Amino acid sequence: MPEEFRTSRFAYTEPIRTGILLRIEMHEVRFAMMPAQTELLQELQKFAQGAPDAEALMDRIAKRLHEKMTRYNWVGFYVVDPADANYLVVGPFAGSFTPNQRFPLQVGLCGAAATSGKVVVVQDVASDPRYLAGSSMVKSEIVVPIFVDKKLAAELDIESYFAETFTALEQQFVEACAGVLQSFLAKN
Repeated sequence: MPEEFRTSRFAYTEPIRTGILLRIEMHEVRFAMMPAQTELLQELQKFAQGAPDAEALMDRIAKRLHEKMTRYNWVGFYVVDPADANYLVVGPFAGSFTPNQRFPLQVGLCGAAATSGKVVVVQDVASDPRYLAGSSMVKSEIVVPIFVDKKLAAELDIESYFAETFTALEQQFVEACAGVLQSFLAKN
């Protein structure tokens, strides 16, 4: 049975001119996760509180997602190359194949997520010309860009040997896992 998560809700009202009010309202956002996902996310959040650095946190996230989520056959991070911000370089990863080591921001599904600033989900990579093959066995992929101070810092990339792996529920879970790193980077 999925467990429900909620974000907070608040409203803010401010007078702009006499008789005109600006009202900004954040509505409660809900999504459900399976108990195993909830438990794993909580484990990652707890680890993040005492993680020595971002590299250790990325390594833990990649390894635990790969171990616990049976359809996540390759899990890893790409980070913005410190030598050239127009490139992504592979960071910590876990999986059964060697990833692409370095590539321009405009290339592949990772490049699409980086340049659009949006999550990219492809349920059948063979039908998407942007797919940059890491393994011929991959059928689906999700890439979540991670921004700090409105700048791309990293991406969480997960590839599966099964088509249609990344449902809306899975996407929410992967985004929450990426959010663990995003929060850590924003604080450190």
